[in-house]
Amino acid sequence: MIDKQLFSLSGIKKVTIMLVGLTVLQAFMILFQGKYLALALVKTWHLRPLNLFGPLIGLFFAAFIGRHLINWVKSIVLDRFANQASQSLREQLLTKLFHIGPSLVAKQGTGNLVTMALDGIDEVDNYLTLILNKMLNMMIIPWILLIYIFTLDVKTGVVLLLVVPIVILFMIILGFAARDKADKQYAGYQLLSNHFVDALRGLSTLKLLGISKQYANNVYSVSESYRKQTMAVLRIAVLSTFALDFFTTLSIAVVAVFLGLDLLAGKMPYFPALASLILAPEFFLPLRDFSSDYHATLNGKNAMQAIRQLLALPEATQRQALTSLTTFGANDELEFKHVNVSYENNNEHDLADFSFKVHGFQKIGVMGPSGSGKSTLINTLGGFLLPEAKNGGQILLNGQQVPHLSQEQWQNNFVYMPQKPYLFHATIGQNIAFYQPKASREAITVAAENAGLTIWLKQLPAGLDTVIGEGERGISGGQAQRIALARAFLDRKRRVLLFDEPTAHLDIETEAALKETMLPLFKDHLVFFATHRLHWMQEMDQIMVIEAGRLVEMGTPQQLQQKQGAYTQLMTQMKGAKL
Repeated sequence: MIDKQLFSLSGIKKVTIMLVGLTVLQAFMILFQGKYLALALVKTWHLRPLNLFGPLIGLFFAAFIGRHLINWVKSIVLDRFANQASQSLREQLLTKLFHIGPSLVAKQGTGNLVTMALDGIDEVDNYLTLILNKMLNMMIIPWILLIYIFTLDVKTGVVLLLVVPIVILFMIILGFAARDKADKQYAGYQLLSNHFVDALRGLSTLKLLGISKQYANNVYSVSESYRKQTMAVLRIAVLSTFALDFFTTLSIAVVAVFLGLDLLAGKMPYFPALASLILAPEFFLPLRDFSSDYHATLNGKNAMQAIRQLLALPEATQRQALTSLTTFGANDELEFKHVNVSYENNNEHDLADFSFKVHGFQKIGVMGPSGSGKSTLINTLGGFLLPEAKNGGQILLNGQQVPHLSQEQWQNNFVYMPQKPYLFHATIGQNIAFYQPKASREAITVAAENAGLTIWLKQLPAGLDTVIGEGERGISGGQAQRIALARAFLDRKRRVLLFDEPTAHLDIETEAALKETMLPLFKDHLVFFATHRLHWMQEMDQIMVIEAGRLVEMGTPQQLQQKQGAYTQLMTQMKGAKL
């Protein structure tokens, strides 16, 4: 039930020790509550004067208030610890996502990661709040009460002691079933999140292709599957609650029968019988609380395990190894020597024996069929993917070998533009100033003008102050790409541009207009431009042709055309596909 990794959280030992002390004290408050209530009732039964059992009632209420006051203090301690721990996990998760980059998002799915960072962290918070308190209550309170019950009546203590293993056995059996169902439910929740986000992202495209209803049926089937998984978990939860209530109620009834028979036979005084009967439900209460909240914490446990698995993923170290580069210039040089890159640790390379050398400012087109490794190359150049630990080849910047390109100096020199740039829930001006948050209003305006946004911004009442993203004003794909271009125009110190099919989802007219805006930006920059669109190749100084992760040709468009090799074959195939 308890994840072992729970005890690796910062401050967990201090909190656990504090909770143990408070739980022991709470157990004695419950004991005193039952004892003084029984004494008061015995005095009343014997028709004693009010002044004799008045102090007992006072002690009962003092124990009652103390019990709930301790519970309140425990809740404050747990809430504070859970909030700090969950916030720390969220920061670690976002830092991991930032360091690993888009390759992790592509692998895990945007919906899954968003769900994990938002709802998943909330589930972890709930898990931390419940599990420690319920677990310690179950481990401490019943046994203190049981020792006291044994001093009152051995027979009652034996009955309670014999029932506990039966209850725990059923909890274990049903707990395993609930865990398996909950694992499937959480996996279904992640799948549903990815499908939902994908449907929202591609809604306009699905409508354009006329298959939105077909995809709606797909989303419905996934959501229906998740509903069935949720109901399966609830069935197990109801069954376990019924089983626990049945056995605890039965055991209390057996205790009551034995006590009643002993009282009728005159074998037992009234006080120990009444105190034992009052404390018997309290003996089972922590077990029942733990069982009822067990299912509520399973999602939190699963979410915590998923987050821990992501945090355990390897990421780049030695990010300050590069010392020979400040701002990439016309005399700087980048070289790959037999570089091997894999998304997974397997024998197949996504980039295999990859070698090239570029000097200064150039426009390099990256061509290849789908799945050939174009995006892998761009992600490797951005430092989002790392060469293999063994036989990964060499990467050199100005002759200095670096283990990878996740170097802070290198990443401060490039702008990355994917197929769909991410736009934050902020103003257009703030989105443009992503790389330069302290940029002046005038500089942002000039960058927007260079990116071709002026006419569109004049049509907006708030101009650059218009809020976009997350339910605010919607924008087209071309406008989103222009905002991303404005980011590059604003930060002129970044001289390396990485484009991963930035016009793949744009229509021909929008792409043609965007191309006129983009070409001036390429001047005095090192550009890597991965695309399927053939007309871009004529604008490139050199072209890389990639097949199955290997660089098969590299040269100017004229050289490759004369060679009549892989480049011309690919051009012919792509033209034929377009026809």
